[in-house]
Amino acid sequence: FAQLFEQSLRAVRPGDVVRGRVVTVGRDAVTVDIGYKSEGSIPLHEFVDRDGNIGVHEGEDVDVYFDGTDSEHGGVLLSRAKAEQFKVWRDIEEAFAREGAIEGTIVGKVKGGLKVDVGVPAFLPGSHADLRPVRNLDRFIGQRARFAILKFNRARGNVVVSRRAVMERERESMKEETLKVLEEGVILEGTVKNITEYGAFVDLGGID
Repeated sequence: FAQLFEQSLRAVRPGDVVRGRVVTVGRDAVTVDIGYKSEGSIPLHEFVDRDGNIGVHEGEDVDVYFDGTDSEHGGVLLSRAKAEQFKVWRDIEEAFAREGAIEGTIVGKVKGGLKVDVGVPAFLPGSHADLRPVRNLDRFIGQRARFAILKFNRARGNVVVSRRAVMERERESMKEETLKVLEEGVILEGTVKNITEYGAFVDLGGID
């Protein structure tokens, strides 16, 4: 009875992300063994990256989403794409909870801001693209950066991010380090931010 109970605790349930081993990589599908009664088949395109490269090989361990069983054919229904989405949302939730950041790529311009790919589509308000207001948002397209999560709704698939928040945190951290060594007579390396008729503004590391 104890052995059966322990096995039931380990039993995979629909909605779980489980570890499986790739058995075969075919022309159209990838067969994965998750230790269930039978193996599951996943469309090959779920393992193909944006450049068209197949990112999987036989014998490799992969995370897959268990959708359930196929009563008609007796197999298991698995998805690599859903597993990736599951992990992305988990990272989003964790970043939001601990005020962390996630990486993403700015892929386009939309009304009021920019579209960011963080594993799922996210919205970057124009006012949160940089530390200072920017008129031309097009220059950010294609850039990869770290973003703070302002808010999200998993059910609706909505995510709002901020590049500015991450930059402010980094700048504050740099400022603290600069203040530790800042004193009269010390020589520091800085970056000229802008030049006016009265002189130049220099960034010493979080402090102008």
